[in-house]
Amino acid sequence: MLSIPMTDTSRFYACIMAGGSGERFWPMSRAHAPKQLIKLLGDTTLLEQTVRRLDGVVPQKNIFVLTNQVQLKAARAALPMLARNQVVAEPAKRDTGPAAALATALVRARDPHGVMALLSSDAMIHDGKRCGEQIGAALARAAQTDALLTIGIPPSYAATGFGYLELGKKVEGGQEGSTIRRVTRFVEKPDAATAKRYVKSGKYLWNAGMFAWSVSAFLAEAERNAPTLAEFIVGFPKRNAAAGYIAKKFPTLEPKISLDFAIMEKARAVETVVAEFDWDDVGLWTALPKHVATDAAGNTAKGPVMVSGSTNNIVVSNGRMIALCGVKDLVVVETHDAVLVCHRDAVHDIKKLTGQLPKELL
Repeated sequence: MLSIPMTDTSRFYACIMAGGSGERFWPMSRAHAPKQLIKLLGDTTLLEQTVRRLDGVVPQKNIFVLTNQVQLKAARAALPMLARNQVVAEPAKRDTGPAAALATALVRARDPHGVMALLSSDAMIHDGKRCGEQIGAALARAAQTDALLTIGIPPSYAATGFGYLELGKKVEGGQEGSTIRRVTRFVEKPDAATAKRYVKSGKYLWNAGMFAWSVSAFLAEAERNAPTLAEFIVGFPKRNAAAGYIAKKFPTLEPKISLDFAIMEKARAVETVVAEFDWDDVGLWTALPKHVATDAAGNTAKGPVMVSGSTNNIVVSNGRMIALCGVKDLVVVETHDAVLVCHRDAVHDIKKLTGQLPKELL
């Protein structure tokens, strides 16, 4: 295993998965510009924030973004600091297992000894500095071991919507002051009682979909557990022929399978960096009060909004005035062509609603 000093980042890479649909954030989130590509929680997109966290950790020329054909134009526009060939469109939906293989292949074509992070693009993280430092710690550790690395989030409540990592012994030598633990197993989304037990035990972290590995370590695990993905990586050409290879071969990767099922749960060794930064997957409109100011009556408002005699509402205007009077527990979101009015308890059902909308509103 190649050992890279922490001060030498030239062989560090990062690949960011940015092809999600974000249907639960309709009507602001659309097929061509989903959650990670809209300015939902600030002046920049979640995708740009993800890239910015890598400043000083990974050379900018070593950052790649994986999206899809529909979102390619918007993703490139959101990231003017990256060259066009650093934003790559997957030609078909194939889940995170094939996406990880494509990311590893892109890095391997440039440096067979490279070490890479694989990150999601749609989480809200306020302490970007510490997050970047700990991504660096994960990369440094991945350069010294054949283990696959994750970054695990200490649970703040008994969530049933996340997978969990069961922790084993501490690993010595975590850089940037980070604690690294062995992972004894991946646990699928638990029921409420099990989640409470996990949180109380202090032996579990949320699996946040943040990973790091050396190219050689991932390829070895793919050869053992997912030969089709390994063949795709090994057959990946040098830069000039990559686009044609992706277009031809990536859609044939079957089955559609998550990275956890394909590789991580079966890997011979997995370690996790214990996160020391805030993290929110911002999965529903009801996540906004954590990040947007709330008034004394519990109303969270963004944009031109007036409220009278109303409580516990989430209101987002992208132009027109929204006025609430005598209502409570609503989510109201306005765009130029649509208005959502939803009870807070029904936000999980917005995805079902989008299946009934006309195509031009998706």
